[in-house]
Amino acid sequence: MPASSARAILWRIITLDFAVFAAAFAALIETDPSQKIAKLARIDLEQFDALDPTPIIPIENPGRPAKPELVAPKDLPRRRNLGEAENRAALLHAFAHIEFNAINLAIDALYRFREMPAQYYADWLKVAREEAYHFSLLREHLNTLGFDYGDFPAHNSLWEMAVKTDADVMARMALVPRILEARGLDAVPPIRQKLFNVGDLRACEILDIILADEIGHVRIGNDWYHWCCTERSLDPIQTFVALLRDYEAPVFRGTLNHIARQEAGFTAEEMELLESLKQ
Repeated sequence: MPASSARAILWRIITLDFAVFAAAFAALIETDPSQKIAKLARIDLEQFDALDPTPIIPIENPGRPAKPELVAPKDLPRRRNLGEAENRAALLHAFAHIEFNAINLAIDALYRFREMPAQYYADWLKVAREEAYHFSLLREHLNTLGFDYGDFPAHNSLWEMAVKTDADVMARMALVPRILEARGLDAVPPIRQKLFNVGDLRACEILDIILADEIGHVRIGNDWYHWCCTERSLDPIQTFVALLRDYEAPVFRGTLNHIARQEAGFTAEEMELLESLKQ
């Protein structure tokens, strides 16, 4: 083997940990939240290499701490009196858990799907870092209430859909940002009002930041879903209905935040479909 080739192979081995997909995988499997965020910050798209040999590994469970305990959604206790600090902390903990899962979802979208345009990776790295910021804000506020992430049980529904869609970027874009994460656009405003009513103005400020950023995150999912449909010469409405059926996606409930969803890129036809699916 020529010396130049040997040096090139050695250099790839030495620098592999800094390649984008390898760095994303390291962040994805990290269990400590603070270390996960630190590893996420070290992902450098200037190191992007489409030939990065990092393998694509199915991940049943991404890196997460031993707590919170994961339970079925129906087993989570209902806490209605938000005037009590513990009940308010449990609500904010639920949001923190969603944001922690969203960090993993965004990193996985970057790591798992190869041969996408460069902008795709820039978009999902941006999303991951904003989700990490949201998580940090919520965790800091939890600390002021005398609690921390892991102190309450949580559920794992968001990641379950990630596992289902890990073989197809189009399905992932259709069913995670456009369904599961878009639910936040509907849920945040009424919850913010409840927190405002009990005087937790800091929580309201944090939810305002989250809502504004999540509109952009859902828009990114919408844009890449439509890009995939265009690349495959598929009708986005018909394809979306088929994906909902094929992947047994959860049904829509509650009131849709039409303004936020329109800002996030849902067309009038898509909004009409979403309303019809609630029936």
